[in-house]
Amino acid sequence: MSPQGSPGSRQGSPGARSASLGVAVIGTGRMGADHVRRLTDVISGAHVAAVVDLDTERAEAVAAGVEGCAAYADTAQALAAPGVDAVLVASPGPAHEAALLTAFEYDLPVLCEKPLTPDPASALRLLEAERRLGHRRVQVGFMRRYDREYVRLKSLLDGGELGRPLLLHHRHRNAEAPPGFTDAMAINDSVAHEMDVTRWLLGQEITAVTVLRPRPSAYAPQGLSDPQFVVFETDGGVVADVEIFLTARYGYQVQAEAVCENGTARIGDGHDMLVNTAGRWGGTVTPGYLERFEDAYDRQVQAWVDATRRGEVTGPGIWDGYAVAAISEAGVRAQREGVRVAVDLVARPALPH
Repeated sequence: MSPQGSPGSRQGSPGARSASLGVAVIGTGRMGADHVRRLTDVISGAHVAAVVDLDTERAEAVAAGVEGCAAYADTAQALAAPGVDAVLVASPGPAHEAALLTAFEYDLPVLCEKPLTPDPASALRLLEAERRLGHRRVQVGFMRRYDREYVRLKSLLDGGELGRPLLLHHRHRNAEAPPGFTDAMAINDSVAHEMDVTRWLLGQEITAVTVLRPRPSAYAPQGLSDPQFVVFETDGGVVADVEIFLTARYGYQVQAEAVCENGTARIGDGHDMLVNTAGRWGGTVTPGYLERFEDAYDRQVQAWVDATRRGEVTGPGIWDGYAVAAISEAGVRAQREGVRVAVDLVARPALPH
């Protein structure tokens, strides 16, 4: 193993240091605990070496269930610990910037749950900090890019069989909204997924956002206008829309449909992708049942572990996290003011590899 215990001391490929990647998980709430379970029971090539949480009792309880795992209240102490090769950040969004900057001090690769940060200014600070390192260190957890149906849709669009995309329709429905969920959270926490996947599917940036509010459902809690209809314009001329309905009652459903010059393709109907083109339609029925994105989370973390052990960083990066933060800021303003709002996105800099 390389020398450990001081900032900037760990360089090179984590795969060269250890056959199994030692991961420090920051945040042991619902998401963090689920990632600890995933790394322990599902993922190959990695193990949880440390967990970090200000709630020390919760951290210790999670660590107690993992052989060889230590609990910490301080991020720097955890990242300096022997056996820590990489970091998975699953703490609340406002704590991400500090955690990532600490990981940069130790030059550790990071998988950071979305949002990267709650606002574009802090995301830009991280972008500049990573550029100063001279190489990529961060993958952002936009897990829909690893969902099998979205991957197939992306492949179909990239292949050009259906011609150029013209419209993109998204539906995002929950059975009920979490307690205290607000209008702004509908944009920042929920529609953020559609922001990233729209950019990824199309290979285009979102340039403007409009938010429309139909009459609210009788089941919408006080303080939440639900459902809402969000419209994105892209720099490639595509218009994408998102129906966000957080109190749909009947269950959780995420769908997407691409309308192209030569046909359409839709995913999320519960039986894999439907393709309509040249007078025919078809699809396959997925056997069995899984929570909608459990497999995507597994595939995302496994891809991160595999890349990290090779000494690589792949997947969505800080620029993608920044772009979503900027789109979210425009979306909240559009929601609040009832107007079309242009996205204030800086020119994309040369990014490290």
